[in-house]
Parts: sequence; structure tokens; C-alpha cells
Amino acid sequence: MTETARPLDVFIIAGEESGDQLGAHLMDALSGLASAGARFRGVGGPRMADRGLVSRFPMSDIALFGITSIIAHIPTILRRVRETVAALKENPPDVLVLIDCPGFNRRVGRAIRKIRPDIPTIFYVSPTVWAWRPRRAAEMRPYVDHLLALLPFEPAIHARLGGPPTTYVGHPISERIADIRPNAAEQARRDGAPPRVLVLPGSRRLEIQRLAPLFGATLAKVRDMVGPMDLVLPAVPHLRGQIEQAIADWPVKPRVVDTEAEKFEAFRTARAALACSGTVTLELAVAGIPQVVAYRTGWLEAQIARRLITAETAVLANLVLGKTVVPEFLQEYGSVETIAPALAAVITDTPQRRAQLEAFATLDGIMAFDGEDPSLRAAKVVLETIEARRAGRAVA
Repeated sequence: MTETARPLDVFIIAGEESGDQLGAHLMDALSGLASAGARFRGVGGPRMADRGLVSRFPMSDIALFGITSIIAHIPTILRRVRETVAALKENPPDVLVLIDCPGFNRRVGRAIRKIRPDIPTIFYVSPTVWAWRPRRAAEMRPYVDHLLALLPFEPAIHARLGGPPTTYVGHPISERIADIRPNAAEQARRDGAPPRVLVLPGSRRLEIQRLAPLFGATLAKVRDMVGPMDLVLPAVPHLRGQIEQAIADWPVKPRVVDTEAEKFEAFRTARAALACSGTVTLELAVAGIPQVVAYRTGWLEAQIARRLITAETAVLANLVLGKTVVPEFLQEYGSVETIAPALAAVITDTPQRRAQLEAFATLDGIMAFDGEDPSLRAAKVVLETIEARRAGRAVA
């Protein structure tokens, strides 16, 4: 690749914690691969700041969850879109990388493509077009030069739906397999007593607020069914206070941990998990931890979801496996009476537990964990896309 002597100028936007992690790793990889290094500007969180990014505004301004929350913050979102587009127009970068946060990044991508169509645009993390609103795939094509996918089935889906060129670069979970899988001594703890059970009520304030009462009552019931448990709740540090308040009246209380080292140790030694739907279900599956999943949204979100969602399961681990092995209890179907027996079944040695473990053992092959790190693959596609746009061709 032919480059000038100056560092690669990358404008990168991440809108929530997971995007901040992806952005930080991508920044590392781009800095190592670009012949003259790279400099970064845009929007991100603390991990990206550690790599030298000075965020144009707090990432929390666009890290919104739930329809009602988004509606309440529309003026802020639109103002931040205008500011971001103005910055891109005034000082065009070599490449624009939009990480997840589709509500905000879609607006930025569309607007800047009209003003500066010469800026190569990468979208990192596919919207869930396989679950709802599939037309979003084709809507991305006019302003996205290349899409970086985290899940192995996504390139074929975007090809079928008329989406942008898409490359499966791998899931970031592959970069921390050793952190979440047990050694012999840790496996013995997994198999020991009392069983260690992970409690994962979500990483967003609304998720915790909606799920905490249900999780607390369910765990009390499970204790009556299986006996004492060692409960561990890995928390996002800035939400620890809210979590401790939410679990204050639980009959059985988990130990709250908020460092990465403590979370990984808990994953390596846990026998089972009660989890909120989300990426963590795939992380648990890769770690070999049988699980039960529950989720609740507000009434308005639930009504919209019932009309729009097309996927047969909301559990990411099930989607990747191509079959339903993890039980899920969504909305009104999630109750102490339904969830507790399912959780008790995966804590003890049952056919349900064994079925999950057998399915999880196939994930390494499905997700191609023996290849390059996802961030390195992603960085290579970014550089190839820049070169292709300069040469007037597309990256396949």
C-alpha cells in the first residue's frame, strides 16, 4: 500500500462501552499496520482516550438505550450529529470509522456522504438486520463502503438483503478466550460446592432497573431448590452504586465485583449463569458456562418489538449455534415460576446442562477462533478500503 509520510488520519466514533473496547483495539492495530502510524480524532470512551483520542463530546451523549430515552434526548443527538458532520466537512480524514451505535452513526454516515462522498466510510458491527428491520441492510449500502461483521453468518445475510460489502472479521471474545476459560484447578472449582453462579442483570441502567427484582426473587427460589450458592455479580464500574442499591433487599445477595480481573476469575470458575440477553450470552457460551436468559423492556418497546422482530431467538449464543439450546424468558414469560426451574436444571447435572455444554464445544469451529485477532483483521480491511477508494474500486 502506498502512503504519504504523514500518519493516517482516522476519524472514529464509538457510542457505548462495547464500542469503546472495539475502537481501542482497532486503534492499536491501525497504529501498528499503517506505515507512518495513525492519529485519531472523533468520539469515544476511556479506553480510546488511553490511546490518545480526545473525544469531541462525552460518549454518554449518544449512548442511549430504549425508545423513550432516545426520544427524550433527540435535541442533543441532532446537535451532536451536526457538530460531527461539520468537523468532518471542515477537516476531512483519510477514513471514517463508525462503530455500532446505529441511531447516531447512521445519521452521520448519510449526511457526510452527501457532502464529502470522497471520504471512505467503514461501519464496524452490523445492525441486527437478521432480527428486525431487514431493510436497514440495503439502506446502508449508499453510504457504507465496507461493513465489518462480528458474527459468522452476517456476510451472507447482507449479501442476500442487498447490504454493503461485508467481511466477517471475528468477535472480540476470541481475544480473551484464555481469560474466561478455566485451567484444571479452576475447572475443579466449577465442579465444586457450593456452585458458583454468575448474576448478570445487564450493563445499562434501565436493564438493571427492570431485571433486578425478578433476578433477586428467582435466585431466592433457586436456593430453596438446590441449596447454598456462591453468587457473583460482575458490574460495570460506573454502575456499581446503582447495582448495590438494586440488590439491597435481595434475600440472597451476590458478591459484586467491578474489575476485569475479578470478572474473568468469576467466568473461569462459574458453574452456571442467570443473564440478561445480549453479547454476554455468547461470552458465557464460549467460556463453557450453561445459562438461562431473561429480558424485559418497557411497554412501548415491547409492542414495537412484537411487530418488528423476525428472529426466532433473542439469545446471541443460540443465533450463532443455529439452534435453541439456551432457554430464554422474555417479557411476561419471565417469572420466578418459569426461570427458577430452568436455572436449577443447568446448575445440577441434568440433560439440559449437558446439551448446552455439548453445543458450546462447537463454537470454536463456527467462529474460526484459530485465526488472526479480529482487530487486526478489521484494521487490514480498513486500510484495503482506503486504498481501493483511492484507486476507484471497491473492496469485495
